[in-house]
Amino acid sequence: MKRALFVLAALAAACAPALADQALAQAKNCMTCHAADRKLVGPGYKEVAQKYAGQKEAVDRLANKIIKGGAGVWGPVPMPANPQVSEAEAKKLAAWVLSLK
Repeated sequence: MKRALFVLAALAAACAPALADQALAQAKNCMTCHAADRKLVGPGYKEVAQKYAGQKEAVDRLANKIIKGGAGVWGPVPMPANPQVSEAEAKKLAAWVLSLK
């Protein structure tokens, strides 16, 4: 019984950061245009993670796009600026997106 509780506690701890970042994405309205695994208005987060995989500057580049918006990378629909997102929040969101597989 103790072992089962330990395993559940370990799984909960491992999932907590991902859920917290998803909660931030929902709180900042990112999920209105994006989903983890499919295109909505913008690309799915897993597709973004694949495109930027292995790039050193990816977190900073994506954080900048989150705050300032962008156009032309994923098609004709521009991503609007999100000035309500702080730099720290944008970096946290970018790191979360890049962690998705």
